[in-house]
Amino acid sequence: YLMKKKRLIPVLLLKDGWLVQSKGFSRYQNLGNPVTAVKRLSQWASDELIYLDISTGDNYDTRRNDQGYENRSSFLEIIEDVSKVTFMPITVGGKIRKLEDIEKRLQVGADKIAINRMAIERPQFITEAAKNFGSQCIVVSIDAKIVDGNHRVFINSGKQITKYTVEELSRIVEDHGAGEILINSIDRDGKGNGYDIDLINKVCDNVRIPVIGCGGVGDWEDFADGLEETNLDAIAAANIFHYRDQSVYLAKKFLYDFKFNVRKPDLIKI
Repeated sequence: YLMKKKRLIPVLLLKDGWLVQSKGFSRYQNLGNPVTAVKRLSQWASDELIYLDISTGDNYDTRRNDQGYENRSSFLEIIEDVSKVTFMPITVGGKIRKLEDIEKRLQVGADKIAINRMAIERPQFITEAAKNFGSQCIVVSIDAKIVDGNHRVFINSGKQITKYTVEELSRIVEDHGAGEILINSIDRDGKGNGYDIDLINKVCDNVRIPVIGCGGVGDWEDFADGLEETNLDAIAAANIFHYRDQSVYLAKKFLYDFKFNVRKPDLIKI
């Protein structure tokens, strides 16, 4: 019986056409072109990619034609560009309100879809999406923050509290047919002080579907802690992967050398 390998997943945040770094869900720093970053992460052997559109408006034009790539007027066009330069499955999230939104993203190259707000406002939407596209393709992304000692679920880029605790919502989305949960700590976002292990365990202990943990990774050891202290299926991070050359490869090599159950690190030649 072979144990399923633990996945290492970079998370990319797109805001108004640019790739950004986020801190506490409130401060954003521009990191540049969304396509080049994906190409690099793909070459460095990421197992998957999560691509989240956090734009509030509908402007994706970076107004730069000097970068050697075309300006894009929509998120779908950007996903299409991205899917042409990547070798691994891409999960795409942001602004998904109806089944048609899912269909469009899958048509341009997404492999899975991350639902956030709709999963909370209308859990039945998860069921409809899973029925139409298969539950393996539906990831529910949950953003949580500690309020009075409890991990509460937030929407609207971490600004709006919901009625749910993390445990409650995790069970609801599993019951409604989600294939996977992405749990993100708002408190740890961009801080580099390690995963919120307590938060991740609250989710892992309450569901049987795969869980991806995100928020707070500052060095490779944080990934190791995430695998050692929780039952995560995948370890994810955003900021750390953008600042070091061959970052995913090095992170994976670190884990592999310490005998964690990850795929053998390999740089892909393009």
